[in-house]
Amino acid sequence: MKCVILAGGFGSRISEESIHIPKPMIEIGGKPIIWHIMKWYSYFGFEEFIICGGYKCYVINEYFTNYNRHCQDLMINLAENSIEFLTESSENWKITIIDTGLETMTGGRLKKIKPLLNETFCMTYGDGLSDVNISDLVRFHINENRKATMTIVQPAGRFGSVEFEANRVTKFVEKPKGDGGWVNGGFFVLEPEALEEIKDDNTVWEQAPLNSLANSGQLSSFRHNGFWEAMDTLRDKNKLEELWRNGQAPWRKHS
Repeated sequence: MKCVILAGGFGSRISEESIHIPKPMIEIGGKPIIWHIMKWYSYFGFEEFIICGGYKCYVINEYFTNYNRHCQDLMINLAENSIEFLTESSENWKITIIDTGLETMTGGRLKKIKPLLNETFCMTYGDGLSDVNISDLVRFHINENRKATMTIVQPAGRFGSVEFEANRVTKFVEKPKGDGGWVNGGFFVLEPEALEEIKDDNTVWEQAPLNSLANSGQLSSFRHNGFWEAMDTLRDKNKLEELWRNGQAPWRKHS
């Protein structure tokens, strides 16, 4: 099953990093966040990817074109103009990278790769990490028999909260589940027919298409109560970096 990753946005809210590289190429633990996402999918056996690039797409092209040089030990013989790789690649990935345009919206990016999608596929964003069980998600989608399944999550609040009685503080709660609402967490499973809801390049996937699928009873929700974090700001990036550095990253089921 193919996995589509939307990786073309400007990432303006984390411009400290994205001014030089596309947001999905911002590193966590020395690896681009898109690599972490792909490693998570491949842990469940999903190893064919379509990356929808846009802003600075050439950076993504360069990284994966020279993936072995980036990730392996090597010996360079300048006299013979040769390179010998000293370690073997641990990835068995097939990657298609499509430049879907600088100004194209999320729905438009999916529309542009529609010819490559002729069966059920996964789709997510190139800036969100989670420990969602992809195998369970796909089975859920198949059992629901709808055109689209969206993983929904309850993001933690930004600040801790205080419980109290009258004027006496009784308890501190660190980063509770926001206001209790469920939100789009990415990690979709889609049928090709779901893309028929996309009108043109300016279509935002999260607006008219999802609303139309919901109104027609063709959108399922897969509730995920585990870890989920979107890297929208430098604060988010630093939080993910700290989890990785301390060996506490819930999405780390690989070396």
